[in-house]
Amino acid sequence: MLIVSNRVTIAAAELELQMIRASGPGGQHVNKTSSAIQLIFDVKNSASLPDIYKQRLLSRGHANLTASGKLIIKAQQYRSQELNRQDALERLKAILLAAMVVPKKRLATKPTLASKKRRVDNKKKLSQTKALRRKPD
Repeated sequence: MLIVSNRVTIAAAELELQMIRASGPGGQHVNKTSSAIQLIFDVKNSASLPDIYKQRLLSRGHANLTASGKLIIKAQQYRSQELNRQDALERLKAILLAAMVVPKKRLATKPTLASKKRRVDNKKKLSQTKALRRKPD
């Protein structure tokens, strides 16, 4: 079970952990052991995750999210399988916590008088520069 917050916990049955071989250096031992972890979490069909969080995750279009709505996390930073499993779970927790943050609504503001004046002055300056480039009549 993964405890994300006080209200949200993900059941262990919803998390699919696969042991795979890690890429990269490691000597002779790397070809014999499967120390990397691939965590697959089905966001669309999750019973533990509230609908609002599902919508935010799916609408954001995370890089590790497949078209079928599965979140795939590959952890191979450590040489230990257990440490990679913990790393994958922490990364899933961070992604879910980021989806729980409600984005602030933007308040429309008017441009200040000074910014309007700067814009007009800049336009005048550019037009004068271009006028000087023209051939005389």
